[in-house]
Amino acid sequence: MNCKYFGSCASCTLYDKNYDEQLNYKIQREKNRFSNLTTCDFDIIKSASKNFRNRAEFRIWWEKDENEQKDILTYAMNDFNKEILKIDSCEIVNEDIKNLMPKLLTELEKSMILSFRLFAIEFLVSSTSDMLVTLIYHKKLEDEWINLAREIEQKLNIKIIGRSRKQKIVLSSDFINESLNINNQEFKFAYEENGFTQPNTSVNIKMIEWVLNNIEKSNKDLCELYCGGGNFTIPLSKKFSKVLATEISKTSIKSALRNCALNNIENIDFIRMSSEEFVEALNEVRVFNRLKNIDLKSYDFDTIFMDPPRSGLDDTTRTLAKKFENIIYISCNPETLHRDLEELLKTHKIVRFALFDQFAYSEHIECGVILEKNANTI
Repeated sequence: MNCKYFGSCASCTLYDKNYDEQLNYKIQREKNRFSNLTTCDFDIIKSASKNFRNRAEFRIWWEKDENEQKDILTYAMNDFNKEILKIDSCEIVNEDIKNLMPKLLTELEKSMILSFRLFAIEFLVSSTSDMLVTLIYHKKLEDEWINLAREIEQKLNIKIIGRSRKQKIVLSSDFINESLNINNQEFKFAYEENGFTQPNTSVNIKMIEWVLNNIEKSNKDLCELYCGGGNFTIPLSKKFSKVLATEISKTSIKSALRNCALNNIENIDFIRMSSEEFVEALNEVRVFNRLKNIDLKSYDFDTIFMDPPRSGLDDTTRTLAKKFENIIYISCNPETLHRDLEELLKTHKIVRFALFDQFAYSEHIECGVILEKNANTI
């Protein structure tokens, strides 16, 4: 990938390497990091080398053109000195986002009502080109803004949301429709604005397939923590008798329930609670009204799936995980994964280890680990 902002835009920190070079750099770094814990070969899930991000956010730089008597809008990122860098394109975003970016600014510049005090623009697009655009302002949005924004929505065939302090204006819809082909089976998802979604669709599909292809079908149940909108939960439900999935975010639980209905899946129960609360419920330390329709004792778990935030697992959750025969751990932070594995390997062994290159040209890489309980600890 060639980008005219390499070396200036701080988004791509590994700009001095081609794709294979930057990937190999990250692979060797992680092999060194985990060398004291495992000698198994890593499964490597590559990204496309360009146009791989289906979600992106850009600052907007606003200037007044006194000669033309109009606003000039420019997309902006931080440079390596954390100063504003004005850009007119981005090579890592999905082609649909890349093509929309200049067209959208042209339309917004036509009206002071649309352009004045516009602070940022967020893009979210599906593999079927369903596009959601959030315009974020430092001003109150009035009815005239709604009418003008609706014209752009129709002209560009996109969905627009306007946001400002204590305001969220949805013109047509606050989600996009996604269809993922996972192991030759179609799964439908609705991705909500401001909800968590995987940023690299192709790698996301391969991540899910990696998990599915490296576990056996079970007649027992799956416990999932940090389930989000059901990205892994729904495909994994095909492998287990029942699934109990937890998530603290109301938005994510709402999405998960909708996605479950879209796929006609009936063997999943979603509950809104933190992992710490879930452990308390399992151990009967506390009674939760949120579980009044859930019989925890009816589950026969053999596998736990965890996809925690960058902070990794807390002590309580690590202790819980060690009770399961099988552990599936997806991590967005190799440092906290290494810390957690040092504890989990007291009772389990690693049987598969993968690296997922969600964020090409950055230092970031994600990991997947599948563990089985040691025979002498069963």
